[in-house]
Amino acid sequence: MDSDLYDNLKLELRRGSLVLAVLASLRNEEYGYTLRQSLADFGIAIDQSALYPMLRRLESQGLLHSKWREEDNRNKRFYRISRAGEEILSQLVEEWRQMNTSLQRILK
Repeated sequence: MDSDLYDNLKLELRRGSLVLAVLASLRNEEYGYTLRQSLADFGIAIDQSALYPMLRRLESQGLLHSKWREEDNRNKRFYRISRAGEEILSQLVEEWRQMNTSLQRILK
């Protein structure tokens, strides 16, 4: 089996799911490091080189809000889902559920 092909396909499969996981996780305000840790706790590993560009992109799309705040004597950027992000998240969750149901039927 071609491991590069598998890795590329796995990455492609995960990409949309990561957006869903990030939006859902940011219903509670977090900064990048703690977000990455909480996703890992749920079994969803994401490199910081992928997470931070995603956070910036989602914010530029109006799906997240961020603010700088000092914590532990360091400035940290905290993120939280926006109202528009909540609406999109709800739609994406419904789409994911429908897709998951269909895939489960196909995979049986």
